[in-house]
Amino acid sequence: MYRSVGVAMAWNVFRFCTALRGLGSIMILLVLAIVGVTYYAVVLCNYGPALLAGGATTFAALAVLLLFHFLLALLLWSYFSVVFTDPGSVPPNWNLDFDVERGETAPLASSEFSTQMNSQQSVALGNTLNPRVRYCRKCNQLKPPRCHHCSVCGRCVLKMDHHCVWVVNCVGALNYKYFLLFLFYTFLETTLVTISLLPHFIAFFSDVDIAGSPAALATTFLTFVLNLAFSLSVLGFMIMHISLVSANTTTIEARIYQY
Repeated sequence: MYRSVGVAMAWNVFRFCTALRGLGSIMILLVLAIVGVTYYAVVLCNYGPALLAGGATTFAALAVLLLFHFLLALLLWSYFSVVFTDPGSVPPNWNLDFDVERGETAPLASSEFSTQMNSQQSVALGNTLNPRVRYCRKCNQLKPPRCHHCSVCGRCVLKMDHHCVWVVNCVGALNYKYFLLFLFYTFLETTLVTISLLPHFIAFFSDVDIAGSPAALATTFLTFVLNLAFSLSVLGFMIMHISLVSANTTTIEARIYQY
């Protein structure tokens, strides 16, 4: 039994999560590259030139461009808010706040709490005097309820939901709102791009002559496919997180309760 546990720990994939730290700004640059390609296809290749067409085409192109830039600004704002907002970490030498716990569990005498803290061997994971307060063996300190250790960031994160490689940051208590807004604005933006480029995509498979350089046509085709894929995937991800919020739980907690 002990041998099997040792083998399982030896092949623990979470040891290799630290490799994700090396991605760093690469993922941010990838997101900006996708935004840049989309901007080039929508504004410079298609709807920018359509402004000069005159008539109803000009008004339709203007409406698409105004909505596109508005949603793009909200998308980038929410994205960088998730990237640069600290998700929340446990203060050094954090102790249990008895005032917060009052009414939920009996307050502990200071001598009892000190005795418990001095005996690290007795503070097993999920086995503290308060069952909602656990001990992190990697950070060597107590962690509040709903707090989890991130193997990528190398620290405990308050109300951790998951570590998102797209934002190169953990999604936790302090930036979860921005993450939900990022999903929402991304869905709206990618859906708008998909719908606005749909006529151009259909034209690829028709006998109609398409104006534009081969590079512009290829970029338009690629942008449509990318935004359609992102729109569908983000929609599913957004629905999942809405259900988690309605249940007052997180991705990690939902996975734990599943088993």
